[in-house]
Amino acid sequence: MDCKPLLRSSIIPEPTDLLHSEVWTQSSSENNLNFICEFKPEPGPPQTSDEEDCSNVDCKSVSVLIPAQCSIYQLRLRICIQAQEQNCHPDPLSILDPQKYTLLYARGKDWYEAYDDCQVIRTLDIPWSCDDTGRLSAHIVVTPPVAVNSKKKQKQQELLSYLIGYDLEKAVSDRLDELTFTRRKLAAPRRQELRNRDDEFYATEPWITCAPIPNELQDQLKRKFPVTFHYLSQISYSIQADFSATPNVLLQVFRRVMNDRGTEYDSSVPLVLKVSGREEFLTGDNVLSDFLWVRECLKANQDLHLSVVPVSQFVNEMVTFVDWPLVDGFSGQFSSHEDLRLDKKDLDDIFMISLWDCNRKLRVKLLGFDMPEVPIKYPQSVYVEVSILYGNKVLASVASLPKAFADEVLWNEWLEFDVLLSDLPRGAKLGFTINASASDSVSVAKEQKPSSMKDTKSSTNKESKSPKTKDAKPDLQKGRGRVLYFVNLLLIDHRSVLSQGPHTLHMWPYPEQEEEAITYQADKLSSATNPDIEKSMAITFLLDRYSFPVVLPNMFSLSEGSSSPTSSLSPTNPTASATPSPSSTFPNTDCSSPNVNSPPLTEGVNLRSTSSAHTGNLRRFREESVRYASNLPQFLRSVDWMNRRVVEDVHWLLGNLDAADLDLTVALELLSMDFADERVRRLAIERLETLSNDDVLKYLLQLVQTLKVEPYHDSFLARYLIQRALRSKRIGHFFFWYVRSEVAGCPYFRQRMAVILEAYLLGCGQALIDSFTLQVQAVEAMQKAAIEIKTQYPDKTDLPPTAPLKLQELLRESSLPDEFVLPFDPRVKAGRILLDKCKVMASKKKPLWLEFAPMPSPTSATPVGIIFKQGDDLRQDMLVIQTLVVMDSIWQEKSMDLNLVPYGCISTGHNIGVIEIVRNAATIAAVQRSHGGTTAAFRNDALFEWLRSKGPLQEIHYQTVEKFVKSCAGYCVATYVLGIGDRHNDNIMITDQGNLFHIDFGHILGNRKHFLGVSRERVPFVLTPDFLYVMGRVKGRNSLYFQRFRDTCIQAYLSLRSHSRLLVTLFSLMLLTGIPELSAAEDMRYLREALQEEKNEAEAQRHFLEQISVCEQHGWTVQANWWIHMVAGIK
Repeated sequence: MDCKPLLRSSIIPEPTDLLHSEVWTQSSSENNLNFICEFKPEPGPPQTSDEEDCSNVDCKSVSVLIPAQCSIYQLRLRICIQAQEQNCHPDPLSILDPQKYTLLYARGKDWYEAYDDCQVIRTLDIPWSCDDTGRLSAHIVVTPPVAVNSKKKQKQQELLSYLIGYDLEKAVSDRLDELTFTRRKLAAPRRQELRNRDDEFYATEPWITCAPIPNELQDQLKRKFPVTFHYLSQISYSIQADFSATPNVLLQVFRRVMNDRGTEYDSSVPLVLKVSGREEFLTGDNVLSDFLWVRECLKANQDLHLSVVPVSQFVNEMVTFVDWPLVDGFSGQFSSHEDLRLDKKDLDDIFMISLWDCNRKLRVKLLGFDMPEVPIKYPQSVYVEVSILYGNKVLASVASLPKAFADEVLWNEWLEFDVLLSDLPRGAKLGFTINASASDSVSVAKEQKPSSMKDTKSSTNKESKSPKTKDAKPDLQKGRGRVLYFVNLLLIDHRSVLSQGPHTLHMWPYPEQEEEAITYQADKLSSATNPDIEKSMAITFLLDRYSFPVVLPNMFSLSEGSSSPTSSLSPTNPTASATPSPSSTFPNTDCSSPNVNSPPLTEGVNLRSTSSAHTGNLRRFREESVRYASNLPQFLRSVDWMNRRVVEDVHWLLGNLDAADLDLTVALELLSMDFADERVRRLAIERLETLSNDDVLKYLLQLVQTLKVEPYHDSFLARYLIQRALRSKRIGHFFFWYVRSEVAGCPYFRQRMAVILEAYLLGCGQALIDSFTLQVQAVEAMQKAAIEIKTQYPDKTDLPPTAPLKLQELLRESSLPDEFVLPFDPRVKAGRILLDKCKVMASKKKPLWLEFAPMPSPTSATPVGIIFKQGDDLRQDMLVIQTLVVMDSIWQEKSMDLNLVPYGCISTGHNIGVIEIVRNAATIAAVQRSHGGTTAAFRNDALFEWLRSKGPLQEIHYQTVEKFVKSCAGYCVATYVLGIGDRHNDNIMITDQGNLFHIDFGHILGNRKHFLGVSRERVPFVLTPDFLYVMGRVKGRNSLYFQRFRDTCIQAYLSLRSHSRLLVTLFSLMLLTGIPELSAAEDMRYLREALQEEKNEAEAQRHFLEQISVCEQHGWTVQANWWIHMVAGIK
């Protein structure tokens, strides 16, 4: 039976029209389910199945017998009819309104709501039992929604909106829209994570590393390590500890010493070791040498000071927010195609239609568009292009006839795709763009109109016949001027229901070049509509309509040779019931509801193909998958995702792959915008589940960006990130700022990022909520001061002497909190502002140099210094610094410590952020100025003399030069591989201990800065004569230090080459940010060339040695540039 006869143009009857129609017949289904529906004013505490007595039906209960394939709404109707017939409810019709009555069932300790009225009742993840007749039966409570304190709820929502930077309540349209639906569904994994969380460990999680100890520190491990204990400001004493000792051993020593000294303390109170003056702990079973702070002390040759703190002193980690009731885990899923198919069914037996029965081609009736105000510059004529989008791919496109541009343009024509509805993949979008015609002189784009437009004109007449389908859509990134407006619609929505009927969508203006920083691929990936309804372009169109909902089936059918596991394990992973469920009677697996912990999607599924040769090939692929897993992305890129049979075979393959066999780099690559398929992305998430917290932090920046690739707000990736953030305060802190920055800066994904951030905040605990509140207050106060300074001193680099006083006045009157955790490092807390140390820095953006008092500590501590920037996109700097961290971890795996300085840097909103001040360091320009002024740029010994003055003793100077050689080698390799440009003596710094490091990464991937049309940089990286002088390389004379520099460079470079795929993948994922110098896949070419991917190791080694020679030969050009920079003040 085809679904074509079910196409209609009329509206679905209202619920009251169906009340008096007999929609259930004995012949409707032989698989009936029995529901005992009890009416209660409130649900009360859930009861166990042993306590329930479903056979005892009193006057406030009704028994409903209903076919298994009916929907929740039909169940409501049947309850309503029974209540009316038995006169056991004062207002039976109100049961039909989910706002007035909810259907709840108990599972474990929780109530779950049957939330989606379109959900098939057989898919409910409800405890089933067998009645006397052997029929499956379940208990449901019909009750008004749980009443909450409206004032408390409002106050809670105001706080959440403040922290998120967006009010989700104002964006909600109805209870089944994607926003509300996602908020409700994310409550279950959050509650599950909170139940498993150890609050004490959550509050005191240590910062540890698994990297081997660097070679130069190995000898120190053989000696004792001085540890000083501080207890409640009453007592302090030191011990000598082994690096193999654990925190528990140290606490035992502390207790023994306290007892020996006769010092009174409550021995029954649990204690924890906290680094003095820092929000950092030593806990767990790791040895001392594994803790990051211990290694910092080891490198700096300083003692370890620990405060012994009672656990009871910590802020309660209790979650105090009011949460939503849980919803059924299978909401948004439907039965198998076997159950939904139309064959041999009467009309009365049909409740919904399987998408796979829709053998019609997708078509769109374009009605027209209108806009409130016509722009000043507008094209003479426009046409509408409609595309099927999947991820960032355009699978098919059709175009309308061109029409003269006006505030209202009508087409009223059908546009048909050569694509069957049954082949549409979940996550496919219908993309609409309004384009200026190619012949339009007003249009910025000069490229020709798509060739198929000729076909459109010839095949489209006044009767609106369909134009021919185009094979490919022109690259919108290359024709920005041609595309004027865009908007996308999910063809299969978040509930797995096909979009039908009329739609009016408010479109986004296509971004101009200067706006590109926040919009990369948004025209293909975003399904958000423009919230500015009053001023935005609105397009109206019509999709084919059916008499019933058209839904995406849950899996393959039995008749097609598939079998499935039972669905007793729901997306929320409840305890399996021994009682058979209707879902186990009828095939139904969790293929659409995100759940990382559920069983394999295609377990037990046979191949659809009947060809034994084909089957053998696929099985052989499975056996060889471990060897060829690295080629999985390339294989998946070649898949025709519009061919359902092919996709089902691919899903079988994925279901038989072991995620543990995937390399981490491959898993990250599968999360890129090239892969929109849900099962592909789920496989990648399963691999990420094994990552340590350190590794999650290492790649968190990219993982947050890839949320933009997901078709729906609720995804495996979103759940994974929320759960890992709720599991670790370290991850949660950075997750908060990474997501909040996107809420502020990316309107196309604002709602998605906001709902995901809300899901995290509802479970992160009161201590973090308080901390985030203070951090946001501090950022807002600093931003307000920065804006006022830029207003007072616009477009000037020379600041008057009164500028610091003005800043201090603004800060004095600001609402800066007395203390707050630094956004870029949750281990450091800033105290009150030190006004006399604050100043405005002399550059175009007027960054603020701010200093704060350190937290009270038994040891002396330096002030906490930060630079606050307003008007700069710091995400590119964040990417470079994060890549430096990854590079450092690669080198440390080889026991190489190249003394990189990945200073703190974080974006806290749109074009605002905070940067760490590195203490005891100076720019190379400042060093040169202190040794002869601007002419010191040509003094080869200036840097050497400065370093010698910092370490007068020969031994200290030797250590200083050692550190300089290693750090210089590390940054030469890193800046070359990353193509970091604009290297002048004001963005290269050096510490008093000889540690060289780079700052300010405004130009990357080979993008060079020009002056008067000439490139200012003629060397691959900075290795000037003054750097060589420090190494003893004078006039080409060889030296041991220079040879060590070369050897270190080669070792570091070759180590990065072996991880080139990881580095390229990390950068390609950051394409989603749209930062100007990382805005196209072609930008990856520089990385590949710099890493010499196509060359063997010997050739790569020779290549880098040649780069060192080029730097030596042309070092004078760098000195000349630096002299010009100091004289002319070029920034």
